[in-house]
Amino acid sequence: MRHDRLPDGFGVRIDPRVRTYSGGRLLVGGTPTRLLRLAPEAAALIGDGYLEVTDPTSAKVARRLLDSGVANPRPRLLPALEDVTVIVPVHNNVPELNRLLSALRGHTVIVVDDGSDKPVRIPESGGSRRRVTVLRWDKRHGQAAARNFGLRAAATEFVAFLDPDVVPRTGWLEVMLGHFSDPKVALVAPRILAMDPDSTVLARYEHTRGSLHRGRRESAVQAHGPVPYVPSTALLVRRLALLGEGGFDESMPAGGDIDLCWRLDRAGWRLRYEPAARVAHSNPVSLRKWFTHKLTHGTGVAPLSQRHVGMAAPLSLPIWTAVTAVLFGTLTRWGAVGALLTLITTLFRLRRVFAGLDNPTRVAAIYMARGFSGGVWRLASSLCRHYWPVTLLGMLCSRRIRHIAVTLAVAEGLADWFIHRESGALDPTRYVACKRLDDIAYGAGLWWGAVRQRSASSLRPTLPPN
Repeated sequence: MRHDRLPDGFGVRIDPRVRTYSGGRLLVGGTPTRLLRLAPEAAALIGDGYLEVTDPTSAKVARRLLDSGVANPRPRLLPALEDVTVIVPVHNNVPELNRLLSALRGHTVIVVDDGSDKPVRIPESGGSRRRVTVLRWDKRHGQAAARNFGLRAAATEFVAFLDPDVVPRTGWLEVMLGHFSDPKVALVAPRILAMDPDSTVLARYEHTRGSLHRGRRESAVQAHGPVPYVPSTALLVRRLALLGEGGFDESMPAGGDIDLCWRLDRAGWRLRYEPAARVAHSNPVSLRKWFTHKLTHGTGVAPLSQRHVGMAAPLSLPIWTAVTAVLFGTLTRWGAVGALLTLITTLFRLRRVFAGLDNPTRVAAIYMARGFSGGVWRLASSLCRHYWPVTLLGMLCSRRIRHIAVTLAVAEGLADWFIHRESGALDPTRYVACKRLDDIAYGAGLWWGAVRQRSASSLRPTLPPN
């Protein structure tokens, strides 16, 4: 039986994007946006936005805030580093493995040699050799099987998975370990950045917008949230939780990390993305390998859509947002009238939700505008990424669509650059070029995977009522 009470000393802080009303009794935020009502006694516990668990009542309030997505954890308790085993699956990548092991001095490490041409040998290096164990398969089984092999061989409470082409930064493990003082947390992932971001154009792009990069904001990991999954390149997990879910699915050549996240989430576990913990990843070596990796990533969506119905949809839009966008997209007077009527109807529906606030109409209008603009953004991104073959077909058939699509591709790319820009990042022109190549590769993989699976489920958008 799992005990889910948060321990005394555990803290939660209200997310800065959450808005509070009525003296803190009403909180609006999370993903999707929701209205959370608190009793006056519970609101009083939060104070200036921070709540520390001191008794069963505060533990219950803190849990509700975390599960509603309006607060982030601030753990104070830290499991011991000795309770972690680092598992490294490797196949013919000894130089990078040795580089990683040099950064893991003092840690207990299991290296799983997944059928390398020459058996992996750990060189003599003082005390580090005593804590590195090599397990070998003569035949290659794949990364998922190698991780599971190491998982079963480990004896500690927690297991960290690291690919050989990464190097963790100082403090990476301590920052993530604190999250496990919450007994419902099964998995925590760090922020993965380019090891040498200034080496090539692709490296500078991957540093801020790569497939392994999950952003700069801490977040819960949920299928339809801002961080829908985290890559298995670098993970810290609760060993028994992962064993209870069967570990990594060894039958999936791509998308196994997404499948694992969604299975753990469905089982009631909590997953966190912690950008304060950082791991560097080797830069892409060539345009061809980079493009192939993006394409392969896209092919994994089709089997995911069959295992997790509705969760792998390339686009999820509320019905009212989709209807409004389509009506405005007709570029006709009657289309504009219909779109405005849809927005007005939605405004009145939202006003009833926010009826307990001081100015429900104003608040409803603000969140309706945010919802619509966010929906249009997702639609534009999907037309450039997931549905670019459809967009291309439309461009070939219509000059108007061609002009709209080109404008959309440039505008969406520039907006994406503005949102994700960092010091020393790519200039807008090269960023947009990389973004469009990224989208073409991923989208091609998505459609090829659907053809190979003979199923359109991975291409079908979802239209929830709200």
